[in-house]
Amino acid sequence: MPNAAKPADPRVESLLARMTVEEKVGQLGVFADMVRPFAPDVNPENNVRNAGEVLEQVRAGRVGSLFNGVGAAQGREIQRVAVEESRLGIPVILAADVIHGMRTVFPIPLGEAASFEPELAYRTARATAIEATAAGIHWTYAPAVDIARDQRWGRGAEGAGEDTFLGCAFAAARVRGFQGADLRAADSLLATPKHFVGYGAVAAGMEYNYVEIAEGTLRDVHLPPFKAALDAGALAVMTAFNDINGVPASANHALLTGLLREQWGFPGVVVSDYTADMELVAHGYAADDRDATLRAFSAGMDMSMQSGFYAAHLPALVESGQVPMAALDAAVRRVLELKAAVGLFDDPYRSLDPARESDVSQLPAHEALARDAARRSIVLLRNEADVLPLRGGQRIAAIGPFVRDRDNIEGCWTLFGDKTRYVTLEEGLRAGLPAGSTLEVVDGCGLEAPLEGGIEAAVAAARAADVVLLAVGEPQRYSGEAQSRTRIVIPPAQQALAEAVAATGTPVVVLLRNGRALALEGAVRDAAAILVTWFLGSQTGHAVADVVYGGYSPSARLPVSFPHDSGQQPFFYNHPRTGRPETPEMSEFKARWREHPNTALYPFGHGLGYARIEYGPTAVSAPVLDWDGTLEVRATVRNAGTRAVEEVVQLYLHDRVGSRVRPVRELKGFRKLELQPGESREVVFALSRAQLAFTRADVSHGAEPGAFDVWIAPSSVAGAPARFELLPPQDAARG
Repeated sequence: MPNAAKPADPRVESLLARMTVEEKVGQLGVFADMVRPFAPDVNPENNVRNAGEVLEQVRAGRVGSLFNGVGAAQGREIQRVAVEESRLGIPVILAADVIHGMRTVFPIPLGEAASFEPELAYRTARATAIEATAAGIHWTYAPAVDIARDQRWGRGAEGAGEDTFLGCAFAAARVRGFQGADLRAADSLLATPKHFVGYGAVAAGMEYNYVEIAEGTLRDVHLPPFKAALDAGALAVMTAFNDINGVPASANHALLTGLLREQWGFPGVVVSDYTADMELVAHGYAADDRDATLRAFSAGMDMSMQSGFYAAHLPALVESGQVPMAALDAAVRRVLELKAAVGLFDDPYRSLDPARESDVSQLPAHEALARDAARRSIVLLRNEADVLPLRGGQRIAAIGPFVRDRDNIEGCWTLFGDKTRYVTLEEGLRAGLPAGSTLEVVDGCGLEAPLEGGIEAAVAAARAADVVLLAVGEPQRYSGEAQSRTRIVIPPAQQALAEAVAATGTPVVVLLRNGRALALEGAVRDAAAILVTWFLGSQTGHAVADVVYGGYSPSARLPVSFPHDSGQQPFFYNHPRTGRPETPEMSEFKARWREHPNTALYPFGHGLGYARIEYGPTAVSAPVLDWDGTLEVRATVRNAGTRAVEEVVQLYLHDRVGSRVRPVRELKGFRKLELQPGESREVVFALSRAQLAFTRADVSHGAEPGAFDVWIAPSSVAGAPARFELLPPQDAARG
């Protein structure tokens, strides 16, 4: 693994000494892999070459990496040309956007974060790496670790939600899962935390928009998941499209060099997002293509993706002295060391074995994992009169455009999924149908438009049923890159269907399919039960059936706050306190909207299971926490129901007075417990000064003495706090 402190790799230094400037620059180029089957619809066309041109560039030593092609046999041919026909025999590294599954598709990352089980993310990333490397891929542009506090932004589907603590846990787990224990292993997939940085804070939730952000917010909210990913072993970082306070992230020297390399000591490679260097001109930050190249490279961006700018302009910039040869060598050295770290110099044909690609023996285990991951991602928001789980002998009407649908199962950024193995909702519901029950399926409407006679057929089915399963939500293309929304609601045709079905009086269970938090309205909001089923991947139908029929008690919790209304965005639970908070003592002059309170419809951390869980009071082991001491926070949690369930116990903290206004609550820990009927468990969390630290008014990082509230609770708004005081260092010393 590259490390700034380790001795230089003699193979790398030997290559550097023999390389021409053009060959050095070639190592910094990332281009579309047109030799293998490619996914051209996921990026705009720019600088596109045919297969012959790509191979000729590889042969000339002008390509460091190719991306989004797949296939071991053709990948082996690309590598053969690189190592046997190029002058220096430097292998290429083959990359792809493999986000939440390869052939087997797992829940979108936002949905998986709802599990509150980082270990689950580790296992799905590991399975993804096994399948991706078998298909001839060394490097993935994942995980996305952006914190998304505005649900209008479509790429929140790719991350872990609105909370930094949860985001850090999942970022680290996914990196470890992708990469495995040994980067040189045939099934190790190099990870790339993205998008560095602040992408989730784009103004108005509009994709690619500008970011105006306070230094403290950047440091406390958006940077920590990247640090967690790098500490977990990631050796590549991808830059963001947005600017930050006027400086584009892809040419931001203070962040790419000052913070990432000098402060954090990052030894790895910084790669641009797709044509991000080219876009410096459109930003108005660079005068022309050459200037954009100079600014991006000088800021610390090692590899340029698809624009071709580095190949076109870096040699002349080096010749003119505007880019020192030492700087070029440093970037090339990082790329070559990355290739050495993943074993390509020792075995250029690593992960390019057609026999391994054809081996499907792993698929049953991966399908079982996909089913378990999917059901662990489903959040039960509401369950009036215990309508769920369904009982045997019921007449069930499954209504809605997602019941039979196979095209909106996988979610955004799934390029290589095996659609022949996808399980639709109808297939899963029929396969698991309880004895004596019947199932009638009616579409009712399309994803965005009415169907002739659709509502009439749906109403008839609902009237003849004991319960309706109403499968509504967002089409898959509504979330992901370039899919910002102004109103985060379900399409009008589906809402009209919901209103008509609800008017029959038959109990309705909403099966919500979505890639973000939604503002639920009318009959959807008021349904007897609501399950958030996200985009769950290959095993969607079986996983939903497991939960609906009671084979699995839902255990997931919301990683994002569901608002009352779209106009509340950006909305997140851990907002700073205000001088006029919404309290019963204050009249209209308080922090709220005319139409809605300053609350969520369903808050971060909320979720139900099939049993009632009781929380005892939160208690602390002492009223004070010494500066270098540890404090225990405990509460008793009891299953008061008749079924075994899993409960996500959450630890929240509030700093009552700070040099910067502090959030009303912050997640500081969580634990998932399995509780048998009637079982009580005492849950204990340890707190130290490190968990109380934040970016202070003087931009230093640390804790401040004073009073704190602490909760052990089932959500970000539940429970009553205990209180303790952090003593200053001198008091701790006297004690």
